[in-house]
Amino acid sequence: MSSAPISWQVTAQVGEARAGILKTRRSTIETPVFMPVGTQGTVKGVRFEPLEDELDARIILGNTYHLWLRPGQEVIRDCGGLHRFIGWDRSILTDSGGFQVWSLTDLRKLNEDGVEFRSHVDGSLKFLSPEVSMEIQAALDSEIVMVFDECPPGKASKEFAKESLELTARWALRSRVRFDELQISNVDNQSAIGNRQSAIPLSGKQALFGIVQGASYLDLRKESLERTVEIGFDGYALGGLSVGEEKNVMYEVIENIAPLMPKDKPRYLMGVGTPEDLIESAARGIDMFDCVMPTRNGRTGQAFTSRGKLNIKNARYARDTRPLDENCYCSVCKRHTRAFLRHLYMTGEMLASILLTHHNLACFLDTMRGVRQAIRSGYFQKFRQEYIERLKSGVD
Repeated sequence: MSSAPISWQVTAQVGEARAGILKTRRSTIETPVFMPVGTQGTVKGVRFEPLEDELDARIILGNTYHLWLRPGQEVIRDCGGLHRFIGWDRSILTDSGGFQVWSLTDLRKLNEDGVEFRSHVDGSLKFLSPEVSMEIQAALDSEIVMVFDECPPGKASKEFAKESLELTARWALRSRVRFDELQISNVDNQSAIGNRQSAIPLSGKQALFGIVQGASYLDLRKESLERTVEIGFDGYALGGLSVGEEKNVMYEVIENIAPLMPKDKPRYLMGVGTPEDLIESAARGIDMFDCVMPTRNGRTGQAFTSRGKLNIKNARYARDTRPLDENCYCSVCKRHTRAFLRHLYMTGEMLASILLTHHNLACFLDTMRGVRQAIRSGYFQKFRQEYIERLKSGVD
């Protein structure tokens, strides 16, 4: 029997909240985990050295759509794959490009075969399908590949959501077929990489995750889950959330669907969210998260803290000699004051975005470390309650 592309084990559980170990051919990842987003092959505003050393991120995301358009899959393949091209030796998860194409509503034409659209870069006509997405992600050589799906709006009608679900199910099967064909020829190239941090033998192949859709309709979500599990994947994701629906609706979907997802596979909530969202979703059984918020908000002057969001542009911080968060031990909070960070931001210094981004990533990753420790120690519910109460107290 051939070995698996990833290994996954739950090591502790409190209610639905799970702590576990996810191993790939490149890294050992403790879950629940937050994965920084590297859209263009880089996590915006931070070098890989602090991301590896101080922040200890074990896995990041790559964006299939953007990397396909620039520099192109051929360039990345010729440079030895995405890891070698960008200089990152730990794990990478690549999305399928489906969400980005969904966001190009006015520029795309969708049919059974795939999606035709105009590139936002140069206006050229492009076509993306399950097969093309799998081929691009094979060239990128990520550890975890996402199936190509169709993402309905959060407030889509049930009829629209049902049609989208059907299309996603058919595309998931096509993704699976093409993915498997590509892995046969790809595994020999991976064998040289080896499994550096795991005693469990891994195949060197890529893992493929299925995506559950269905908007806010629980019966459609359950149907999508059943059909996705029937195809069979290495992990399962909840897609199409945090796309316009109310937060309580998102939590309701997670609470009802996550516990039904296979218990022996990692569960991934795509594109969500704030530190509070991470904790609440982990409490409902989610293992993996990603979101652009820590980097995007850092570039616009907003810091995440243990007491909520802080807008560094606020004049009240002009003489504030405290760190961004007195409960944070990142290098930014150890060295710099709110007053200095505000000065950098107001004068347009690029260092402002770099430092705020670093702190925000530290906040998200440290929150996940706290969640994992609380689950392993059995006091997760207490940790969750105290964390939410601190957020409600607000930033002073």
